[in-house]
Amino acid sequence: MDLIFSTESLAQAKRYAAWRDAICDVYVHVDVHAEDQSDYDGFIRAAQFGAVTVTDILLSHQQISRRRSHLAKLDKDCYYVQFIQTGNINVLQSGATLSTNAGTGALFCASEPYDLQCQGKIRSYYLEIPREDFASRFAKDRVPLSATLSTGQGLGRIAVEFCSMLASQGASLDASIRARLGDELMDVLALAFDSVRGEEPLSDQAVQKARLRSVKAWIEDHLCEPDLSLEAIAKGNAISLRYLHSLFTLEGISVSHWVWNRRLERSYDMLLNSNHDAHTLTEIAYSVGFNSSSHFSTAFRRKFGVRPSDVKRSNSV
Repeated sequence: MDLIFSTESLAQAKRYAAWRDAICDVYVHVDVHAEDQSDYDGFIRAAQFGAVTVTDILLSHQQISRRRSHLAKLDKDCYYVQFIQTGNINVLQSGATLSTNAGTGALFCASEPYDLQCQGKIRSYYLEIPREDFASRFAKDRVPLSATLSTGQGLGRIAVEFCSMLASQGASLDASIRARLGDELMDVLALAFDSVRGEEPLSDQAVQKARLRSVKAWIEDHLCEPDLSLEAIAKGNAISLRYLHSLFTLEGISVSHWVWNRRLERSYDMLLNSNHDAHTLTEIAYSVGFNSSSHFSTAFRRKFGVRPSDVKRSNSV
């Protein structure tokens, strides 16, 4: 993620004022009040995934308020989702108080007044999501204004894991891929928040589809590791091998087959990318997780009907 702002290099006396300016520049216009302005630390890191902005933020004890005066010139019509890693924040909106922490996330609307009571030093992910786009994922009578979500299990945990993996690994991906992942993240979030308010339970298949997306995102982050195994995938996603296999029955393909397909597809993209012209076929094979150039060439030709050397040669002409 790109570092957007940090107090680290600033003199202590200038940190709080700089933070107040930064939070309005990066998010929306608000009033910020901290009782102890002499002891302030903060940073903001950000990455863009299509219409969704993911930020990783550190902020100190303070109160953040968005009032009608800020809404008079609406700067952004969006929702914020906060997934706290450490600390506690109370979200006050439309007469409700939502208490959030490392086990409870929250959704609130930046197009309506709100208060955030930040207690102590906070580390959190903040997702900025376009309001109209996100609202379209709900039935008209079920669009939320603000809501909480348990992040310790189920769809809430899936949403947090997906967000965390995007924050740590997604920024280096191609813009078109990031945009698709942003849409998928909104789908997962809408499913998670809607399930909290729903009278009827989610189907097992809906939960499995959301979990499968999360597992796929994890695999994408580790795709080029030569020792990536089914056991490692299951352990990395805190699921059993049996459940891992059952998730991929939704795809009609085995886990191993899906992994090798993705490795081949990524190698094809590399062969077409001029940034890799200097790399040999063996180097490309090893970089996408193959440990044998001959195995790579055979699998590549079986999938695409051409040799990797032919693709590389045609691209260089």
